[in-house]
Parts: sequence; structure tokens; C-alpha cells
Amino acid sequence: MNRKITTLLCSAVLLSFSSCQNTEKGLSMNSVALIGSKETKSEEVRNLSQEFKDYWYAGEAEITSYALKQERYGELREGTAVTVFVTEDFVPEKQVKANRTSDANIPVLKQNSTKKFRTGIYPYSIMTSTFSPVKSTGHAIKVANSVQEWCGQVYMQINNREAYEFMGHSYFESEGDQKLTLPKTWLEDELWSLVRINPEELPTGDLLILPSMESLRLRHKEVRAYEAVASLKQGDSLTTYEVRYPNLKRDLLIYFNSTFPFEIEKWEETNAGWGNKSERLKTSGTRMKRIKSAYWTKNRNSDEYLRENLGLKP
Repeated sequence: MNRKITTLLCSAVLLSFSSCQNTEKGLSMNSVALIGSKETKSEEVRNLSQEFKDYWYAGEAEITSYALKQERYGELREGTAVTVFVTEDFVPEKQVKANRTSDANIPVLKQNSTKKFRTGIYPYSIMTSTFSPVKSTGHAIKVANSVQEWCGQVYMQINNREAYEFMGHSYFESEGDQKLTLPKTWLEDELWSLVRINPEELPTGDLLILPSMESLRLRHKEVRAYEAVASLKQGDSLTTYEVRYPNLKRDLLIYFNSTFPFEIEKWEETNAGWGNKSERLKTSGTRMKRIKSAYWTKNRNSDEYLRENLGLKP
């Protein structure tokens, strides 16, 4: 049975509020703001519902295709985007997928997000992978991003250890090979998975957030946390989560279903104008199709019909 977001607020043991009242819209902004601080989040044990376990531990991934309009070089490009959400076991020391079952493994929700679009003659391919703990409320354990296009390729990765350990490799001289240690803070890339796990934990108010690796790469911004303002607004069917970075002139809006399993239906992203242009174009992804599948077993030519089901070209 579907639950409004309010139900999670009342039932999750990680919340220590003295009272919980259901309202018509189902959200208390003050209550949500208490969960996260300006810089980071605490680690608490989550009380996972049977509904959550039945959906995310059924041996399948959730795959969603989106019609993509991507701003690049001051113009909008049409393409496709795909998100893949699936649970798996993670090795805490190496921070990689586990090859075997062990009590030491950490259950994570993995999000693989891909974008494919063209800029004139040459194609872009972007992928971001985020690994977020399921049984506790800590920050994402690892985030990795890669961008490939005909000029070259870039790879960036953050590992969550005592601090954030950042590694970056780029074909641009100004970026080159980088290794940084960053203080722990909110990661924009982890917010998408938090929508799916428990949107009541989404931080609101004045925050420090490390923008998405994709945005840092495409805009060649310094890898660090930036001041942001976040808000959460629930409607009857869709809830909107908005993050604004005033100094970057960057806005992100995520639209997701207000009831479990909180599927992401659309997103919009607006950055500062490109070059000397003042016009701010809006990147957007709008859901086309959604399936659940053990896709890692669907690797034969005869399985290509699943791409057609998703509205994707071979």
C-alpha cells in the first residue's frame, strides 16, 4: 500500500521529534529542516519498512528513460537519459561492489545515471554512479563521474572516508590530475538517491553543498562546497525538491511521486549563461518509460526489445 511522505516522517526511528501531525499536504518544513545541518548529516539507523524491502530487494533494478534537453555551449541539445537504481552489497574498505556475501558488507542503493546527446558533429556521453548506504543515514560512500566526447575524457571520484577523498583526471591543462581532501558536506549527487530511500531526510534551508560532478566538470568550477538554499514542496501527486546556488547561478529541481517508491518523473537544471551570453537555458529530463528488470542477465541480442520498451535506440 502506498504511503504519503508523512508516514515515513512518523515511522522512521531516525527521527527524534516529540510529535508528528499529519496535515493535508503531509509535510512539516520545520521538521524536515531538523534532519540535516548546514554542513553534514548524522548517521542513524534506518527502520526499513517491509514495503521498502519488497520493492528494492526483489532481485531487479528500476530502469527509467527520459527525454533529455541538455544545455551545452549556449544551445539546447536533444538526447536521452537513463537512471538505474538497484541495491547491492558494498565492501567498506575498498568501496567497491562485493564479490561474495559477508556480514562486513554494507547494503547500498546504487544509482547509475547516463546522458547521451550531440553537440554538432560530435557526441557526448556522461555517466555518474552514486553508492548510498541503505541501513544508515550517512552520506554517500562513493560517487564517480566520467565524461567522454571527441575532445577527450574526464574522470572524477569521491570516496567517503575520514574526510572526502577526491581524485580527478582531465585532458585540460588547468585541471590535469588532482587529489584533494575535502571536508564532509552534502553532495548534490547523493540527493537523488535520498529521494528514493526517504525524502523526509532531504536537507532544507541554508546549506553547504558540493555541486554535482557533472556540473563542476562541464562548467570547469573549483571542486568544493558552495552555499545553497534548498526547499521541499509536496503536492497531491508530485513533490518538488529545489536546490539553488546563488553564487553559481545554478538551480536544480527534482519532481518525484509523493508516495512510495517516490519515482523521479522529471528534473530541471538551469545554470548561468554560457560565455558572454546572459540567457539562461534550462536542461530538463522528462520520463518516457520505466521498467523493472534484472538487466545484468539481459545481454543477448534477443534482449534488445527491452531497449525498445524504454524508448531507447539500439
